[in-house]
Amino acid sequence: MLTLAIDSATEACSAALFEDGELLEGSYETIGRGHVERLVPMISALPGKGRADRVVVSLGPGSFTGVRIGLAAARALGLAWGADVSGYPTLALIAAMAQQQRPGPVTVCTTGGHGEWFVQNFDGSGRPEDELVSLTPEKAALFARHPSVAGNQSEALVELRGDGDARPLLPDARSLLLLPTALFTSTLAPLYGRPPDARLPQSTT
Repeated sequence: MLTLAIDSATEACSAALFEDGELLEGSYETIGRGHVERLVPMISALPGKGRADRVVVSLGPGSFTGVRIGLAAARALGLAWGADVSGYPTLALIAAMAQQQRPGPVTVCTTGGHGEWFVQNFDGSGRPEDELVSLTPEKAALFARHPSVAGNQSEALVELRGDGDARPLLPDARSLLLLPTALFTSTLAPLYGRPPDARLPQSTT
């Protein structure tokens, strides 16, 4: 069983190929923008051009564009290869990566939109303790439940709160196997974490 993992929801971009629970090969880059140009070459550089029986993709939250790029690629490859496609929450992968470094509960805090942060608390098994929220930094600091904080805004949150341990991690598809299996879903709905910036005008009739 070959599994292709894709993560392009944040400023990081990564792809990895697994066989029967072992990492065959993967790549990771922090690029900020340009995921659409980098993701496909990353996949093509994997053994067998990344062809797999299963495709797993990050559902967000993160940038709207990055989330959509990853989902579009996963759906297209799944259709072309006849592969199963499933997704996972981005913040859950960051939590799992942090817990590999230091076991125990963790709060994940990452860049949101309009100056807000995405924040979510996870228990010691890597399962979410609450719903994903997008909050101002001050409210995020109050929402953060655990001393251990991970994510690209972890250092800012710890500084704002005045205590804690920060791990400024970004999601990496090569760490996919750290995720609790219960967090994978066949529902490929983006986790934007906040309402879209653009809204359809309301009818006046």
